[in-house]
Amino acid sequence: MMQQRDEVNQPLHVPAARARTLRERVGVYIQAGDSVEAISRIREAEQAGVRQAWMAMGGAGFADVLTVLAAAAVQTEEIMLGTAIVPAPTRHPLVMAQQALAMHDLAPGRLRLGIGPGNPLYLEGHYGLRQSAPLSYLKEYLEVLRGVLWEGRINYQGEFFQVTDTLPRTAPLPLVISALGLKAFRLAGEGADGALASLCPVPYLLEQALPALRAGAEERSRPSPPIIACLPVALSTNEEAVNSAVRRLIQQLAQAGAHARMFAQAGWATAVQGNEAALQALARELVISGDEVTVRDRLHELLAHGVDELQLLPIPIADEPMERRQLLRVIGSL
Repeated sequence: MMQQRDEVNQPLHVPAARARTLRERVGVYIQAGDSVEAISRIREAEQAGVRQAWMAMGGAGFADVLTVLAAAAVQTEEIMLGTAIVPAPTRHPLVMAQQALAMHDLAPGRLRLGIGPGNPLYLEGHYGLRQSAPLSYLKEYLEVLRGVLWEGRINYQGEFFQVTDTLPRTAPLPLVISALGLKAFRLAGEGADGALASLCPVPYLLEQALPALRAGAEERSRPSPPIIACLPVALSTNEEAVNSAVRRLIQQLAQAGAHARMFAQAGWATAVQGNEAALQALARELVISGDEVTVRDRLHELLAHGVDELQLLPIPIADEPMERRQLLRVIGSL
């Protein structure tokens, strides 16, 4: 297996969260029907003063996320662009490195490459790919990707990857991984530049996930990378409508094994089992909602009490365009 220099394992381009402004620590999750709309929404976010935009694979009507972000990069100036996430099994790490290198050429220092094992049911149903050890696979994938992008060369002989290659140049961009279970947070601490935590209750992140992440970092004698918490946000004072929308989202997520296990680990097993009162309580626990002042105050509170970064997932309630503009205004005013 490739021997890596000590500094290769150090987070790069991810400054200590508390050293940055609040606005730099908050991003918006972009959802669109196609690539043109996604680029328009990223431009709209930058114009509103938002400093981070994130997109999932398929977040622009099934279009490739890195291609969409590359197009957005040449139509924007400063906004950070992140993938949340690209499922690692769908492309070889050398292919991922080539795409990241192109993006880095177009927007140096602006890409945060988020990768993860992906949803096993989706990968098997749509790609015919079966996962036997998703975290072990992701660990090797991350090591290969870091060696190629940061070092410009790789000689890696592992269980899943046997790769030897040399690149003419490097692109030492931040590599972040998705994390729900405690083993994934520990893996992020060991070798990633951030942990993308999708719809995890904040107490779970602070009381269980953060110690696991720090333990992984300590084991490798490296600084702890940030936890980037993706939380739903609704610019609405209609509590019943907000809870109903978030409850439906939770029920969809709970059908996937990883989120179901995470919710149970966080103390919400009865919600996973379908208990209506527990589902409503979990919805209230997860969502940030209210008018602009209330939402802004909640963001300040979360960032002041242990959350490193926020990735805000807009939940439309009554008027999606207006609520989206309100959210961007709130983030831009931090």
